[in-house]
Parts: sequence; structure tokens; C-alpha cells
Amino acid sequence: AGMRVAVVGAGVSGLAATKCCLDEGLEPTCFEQSQDIGGVWRYTEHIEAGRPSLYPSVISNTSKEMSAFSDFPFPEHFPVFLPNALLLDYLRRYTEHFGLREHIRFGSTVVSIRKHPDFATTGQWNVVTEAGGKQTSHVFDAVMVCSGNFSEPSLPLQCFPGIERFRGQYFHSRQYKHPDVFQGKRVLVVGMGNSGVDIAVEASRVAAKVMISTTRGAWLLSRVFEHGYPWDMILNTRLMSLIKTNLPGPLSWWLLNYKVNQWFNHENYGLQPENRYLLVPVLNDDLPSYILTGRITIKPGVKEFKDNSVVFHNCPEEEPIDIVVFCTGYTVSFPFLEESIVRVENKHASLYKYVFPPQLQKPTLAVLGLIKPLGAIMPVAEMQARWVSRVFKGRGANVSPPVPQNAAQTKLEMVFPFTRGDPRAKKLSWLVYLDTLASFIGAKPSVLGLLCTDPRLALTIFFGPCSPYQYRLGGPGRWQGARQAILTQWDRVLKPTRTRVPAGSSSSFLSLLTMVALLLLLAAVIFGFL
Repeated sequence: AGMRVAVVGAGVSGLAATKCCLDEGLEPTCFEQSQDIGGVWRYTEHIEAGRPSLYPSVISNTSKEMSAFSDFPFPEHFPVFLPNALLLDYLRRYTEHFGLREHIRFGSTVVSIRKHPDFATTGQWNVVTEAGGKQTSHVFDAVMVCSGNFSEPSLPLQCFPGIERFRGQYFHSRQYKHPDVFQGKRVLVVGMGNSGVDIAVEASRVAAKVMISTTRGAWLLSRVFEHGYPWDMILNTRLMSLIKTNLPGPLSWWLLNYKVNQWFNHENYGLQPENRYLLVPVLNDDLPSYILTGRITIKPGVKEFKDNSVVFHNCPEEEPIDIVVFCTGYTVSFPFLEESIVRVENKHASLYKYVFPPQLQKPTLAVLGLIKPLGAIMPVAEMQARWVSRVFKGRGANVSPPVPQNAAQTKLEMVFPFTRGDPRAKKLSWLVYLDTLASFIGAKPSVLGLLCTDPRLALTIFFGPCSPYQYRLGGPGRWQGARQAILTQWDRVLKPTRTRVPAGSSSSFLSLLTMVALLLLLAAVIFGFL
């Protein structure tokens, strides 16, 4: 018999985990507590069932070419940014295409995961699941925890003096279902993450008044970026990453600040971040125009609540309000694991490369899809699954974390940035993280190597978007279609929008781009940038 692996959850990470196990010849069993795949993306069904959804915004924040699993591009007719119904459709296609459904047990909740008595020698786990009211015990050789959505809403009411005397309604963004609750009301949204801004924008269409309270401010990105191209296809490139990682901190901060302020001057809109390190922009297409038309007002941090009003820092007058939405994020939790396995302190889990609990004698339990970098989650979860399934099989490089000579040093590497304003958040670049894991399994593309054998591909990889297909060009799990997928990525972006072509238009743009790219590459080689 092969190695048996338990996968907890059939969301994005769980599906990738199941597929990568099959690729490596392992035997996965995926336990999903609901009756369907897709986790948090099954938004519409959440609403019908009256269950809250994690994502009030129903459109993905990352473009389809950057969000695809690396060996399964989105259909070309799909829009560039996907409504969740289409994302779910894509996940269903993925599940069918790779035959994952037969490995998923629906309606099974994982109750507990404990070390097997002879864990020290076998690395096995006792897994107890519950289905239809009765519990079953299993023994597995390894476990992949993919239940990122078990996270608990974090609502630090003690930080908001006077909230106990506030007579209006207040709730955490996790409880938000529908904008009807704001009809004709005066609304305060506390916190400026993606969900906070999305809720404020939705609310302002029906509310009498909407305010967003933010202590730190935020940089705002629009999905529609320079020249109308998707933001992530312009920003997440190897060239940009090279520039960012090689520039001194203040300079790279200035560069990003300059980029985001090209859309609108953040200071004039009350949004300019105070902290030098707040490098996790918020994605929203509507906020600046809603501020400009007076539908939304940006306010500083909350000083205290009164019976029917709120007082902000540095603002003497009270603002009357009816409803408060706390968009204060989540604390990660694993109710089925013993606390000694994954330590969670101060909203952070201590994990090597954000995946492996560092103190286990055997690396047979991994946590996937917890990390929230500035980029699409699917390629990250998939890359983690590719690495983990090889480690389980005994072929993985770099799994035992270095013995901590100095606890503080390894600590930085092990915690993962879960809160927006965390100074460590900027440490994690989406591309650098993908490259790191890819190099563990030998799937990281070599731009210099390709420059000699396939210059066109090399240029596209270096100057173009770092689309996930790059990680299928070589190494284990190599995919024949990867090169073609990379060279046609812009075609799939233009297909759903170039639906009316004016007479006499040509593709001179692309030939110009190639010229510019060649010149830039020449310059880069001369300056030893590569």
C-alpha cells in the first residue's frame, strides 16, 4: 500500500493538496465538512443558507492568468477578474480534470488529529472524523491541514472604549451578509482591509452616510492598472521583484508610493499611510470616486463610543452613527489540533516557511494556504502542496529547519504575517516565496539558462508577468503545455475584452514591446543586474 495522507478541507488548498499527492503517487483522502468543494468561494450558497461568507466582495482580486493552477489555465473566454461563480466553475473543472472527486469525503468533519503512539518512529497520526453523527478513527501516514477558513473573527472590543454603552448595532465583518442592513442608516466601518473597503462601498449605495475609520491609512490599488492592464500582471514581474529586492528600503518604499499615487494623491483623500512599512495595498476600484462624490468619508482612529455617536482622535465633534462594522481581521485557529503542534501567538502561527511546525520529530504534518501575500493564493497553495507531497515522500529538500542558534533569528522566518500592518508583512514577496519553494523541488525557472536556448521565452519570463506556468517548465511535475501557456497569456487576457476591434488596428504594440524588451535586457546585462 502507498503512503496514506489525510487532507483537511476541500477549498483551493485542499484540492491542490489532493492533486499533488496523486501526482507523487501518494494516497490522499480529503475530508470536507460541507457537501461541496470550493470552501470560501461558494458565496451564493452561503447567502442562501443564511451563513456568513468570508468574502463580501464577490469578484476575485487577482487576474485569471496570475491566479491559475500552474498546469491548468483558465478558459480564454472567462473574464480577466472572476466573479466567484466562475471561480467555483473553474475549481469544478480542475476537480473533474484530475479526477479528485473520488478522493473527497463530503459531509465529514475532522474532530481531532493526534500523534500516533509510535509517532517517533512512524510519524503516523490518529485522525478522528465525524459524519452523519457518528465518529470514525483512522490512522494516516501524513496530514495536510488545508482549513484556512477555520479562522476565528478577531474582535478586540477592549480597544474601543465606550462600546458597551453604544445603543446601535455592531458586528464583525464575518457576520455581514447583505447591504440591506444599512438601508438609510449612518454607518461606521472600522478598519481598512479589503473587506472593510468592500463593505463600505456596498453600504454607501443604500446608507445615509458612510465613514471608514483607519489609524494607519492604506495604499489603494485598482484592478485596472497602468494602460488598463491588470495590476498583478504589471507589478508581479521578475524585473520588478529584482528592482524591489535590490533597492535600499526607503528607495523601494518611495517607488511603490510613487506608483500608487499616480492614480490619485492619497494625502488629499485622507488615505496616505503613516507607517513606512505598510506595504500591503488594499484592492478596490471604487473608493476614490466614492470619496470624491461624498458617499464615503475617511476618518482617523476611534477614540471612544457614546450612546448614539462616536468620537475620533484629533476631532472634537461627535459623529452620530447607527451601525458599526468591525473589519478587524481574523485570528488563526485549529480546533482539531493539540496546541503543542501548531503554536499560535498574537494571531501568528509559528511555522517553518509558513508550512511545517518546526518542533515535530518527523515532518509528517503540514499547514497549507494560511499565508496571504500580495498576489493570488492558488499558485501559492499549489506550490506548497508540491513541496509538501515531495517531503512526505522523502524526496523533499530543506525540510528540517536550521537548529536555532539564536531564537530571535529563526522566529522571523517562522511567523507569518497575518495582520495587515505587521512590519513583517513586507518581508514576504509573493514571487520570492514561490521561487523559494520552487527551488526546493527543482522547479524554479532559470532565466539565464533559457536566454541561450529559448531567448523569446526568457524575455517573456523576465519582463512579463510571473504567471504560475513558469513553475512547470522543468523539475518534477513538468507540464508540456507550460511554454505555450506563457507565450499566449496576453491573448487570454485580451480575448474577453477586445470584443470590438476598430478598422485598421494592428498589433504594432507587441513588436514595439519586443524591441524595448531587448534594449532593456541588453542594459540589464551590461549593468550586471542579472
